[in-house]
Amino acid sequence: MTTITAALRTGHVGLNVTDLERSLAFYRDALGFGLLGEGKEDGRRFAFLGRDGELVLTLWQQADHPYAPRAAGLHHLAFSAGAIEEVRAYEERLRGLGVDFAYEGVVAHREGAASGGIFFHDPDGTRLEISVPTGAEGAPAPVEAAPTCGFF
Repeated sequence: MTTITAALRTGHVGLNVTDLERSLAFYRDALGFGLLGEGKEDGRRFAFLGRDGELVLTLWQQADHPYAPRAAGLHHLAFSAGAIEEVRAYEERLRGLGVDFAYEGVVAHREGAASGGIFFHDPDGTRLEISVPTGAEGAPAPVEAAPTCGFF
């Protein structure tokens, strides 16, 4: 038996989408991901998205219905930013694109937390987060006595 010496880390995330072109435009224009590769064959459409040549997200056009928050599987997809100013810049970009937000502005992860960010939805309703570990001190916590990213 092989001994495991390194901890696992997330490689990339795959999302089922209902309309690949719409989702590709969202993740490219709203979040700045670049197209690394794609499949255009009927019934087998997909897109590999990333930054600096590193795969971050794969979109698979194989969903018939939008995201279902009460179904088993993905709860939300969180991205980390370097500073609260970056989170606010993304918020401004997303608002300019008419993106649906779960909460108004930057919120703390819980009452009194330094960590926090913005919570919003992609075109299929998948909940997304852009957050930082510090910098959200004093931001409101919209969900009392529970993690902001936990319940919807």
